[in-house]
Amino acid sequence: MDLATLFSLEGRTALVTGGSRGLGRIIAATFVAAGARVYVTSRKAPACLETAEALGPNCIALPGDVSTIEGIDRLVAELSEREPALDILVNNAGVAWGEPFESYSEKGWDKSMDVNLKAPFFLMQKLHGMLKANARPERPSKVINVASIDGQRLNPWDTYAYHASKAGLIYLTRRVAAKLVEDHVYVTAIAPGAFASDMNTAARDHADVVSRRIPARRIGNEEDIGAAALYLAARSGDYIVGNTLTVDGGIVNAQVGPSVDE
Repeated sequence: MDLATLFSLEGRTALVTGGSRGLGRIIAATFVAAGARVYVTSRKAPACLETAEALGPNCIALPGDVSTIEGIDRLVAELSEREPALDILVNNAGVAWGEPFESYSEKGWDKSMDVNLKAPFFLMQKLHGMLKANARPERPSKVINVASIDGQRLNPWDTYAYHASKAGLIYLTRRVAAKLVEDHVYVTAIAPGAFASDMNTAARDHADVVSRRIPARRIGNEEDIGAAALYLAARSGDYIVGNTLTVDGGIVNAQVGPSVDE
C-alpha cells in the first residue's frame, strides 16, 4: 500500500460549484493542498476571485450561475475551452429556503429544487464527456454530490423543499452512479451535519449549544469535511460507487432518544 499516493490528487483537475465560501471553499482548499488544479465557481465573481487568490495559482476562478440551464451551458463551455478533461466534479452549490407550510412559495420551492437537485443532474449530464475523457478502471473520474443529513432525517424547520431536494439528491446519486460506472466515472455523495457556515447559522453562531445535541459533542470542522471529500476523490475512494458518506458526528446513525433538534 502506497500511502504517499493513496490520498494524492497530483495531476487531477477538479471543478467545485459553490466553491467560493463555506464547505465548497474548504473542499477546494483541501484539493489544492492534495495537488489538484481546482476551478471554483459561484454566482459572485468577486468571491470567486478572492478565493482563487487566497488558495494560490492552482485555484482558478470560473464564475457562473448553475441555477439555470443557460448558466450551466456557459460554465461547461468555458471550462471545456480551458481543459480537455475533468477528473473530479463536486456539486456543492446549494440554497435553503424557510417559510411556513401555509404560505410556502413557489419561488422558494423552485429555487431550492433548481440549485440543489436540477443543477447537479445537468452538470453531470453536460460534463459527462469531459469526465469520461481520461477515466479508466485503474483511475476513475469522480463526482461528489454534497447532500445533507436533512435528506436522511427530519428537522423541525419549515425547509420543505430543502428536505425534498437533498433526499432526492441522495437517490439521484445512486441512479446516476449506476449509469456512469460503465464509463469509469464513480458518483458518490456526502451528507454533512452541523458545520459552521452562512447557511447553518446555528452551528456558526451557537456552536456550544448545537454541540450538546450531537453524539460526538462538537460541530464539524474544516478537516472533517475536507478529509471526507478527499477520501472519495482520491485513489482511496476508487472502490466506492453510489454511496452517501454521512459526516455528522453521529446525528443520523448514533442518535438515541430525542431528536437532535428537540
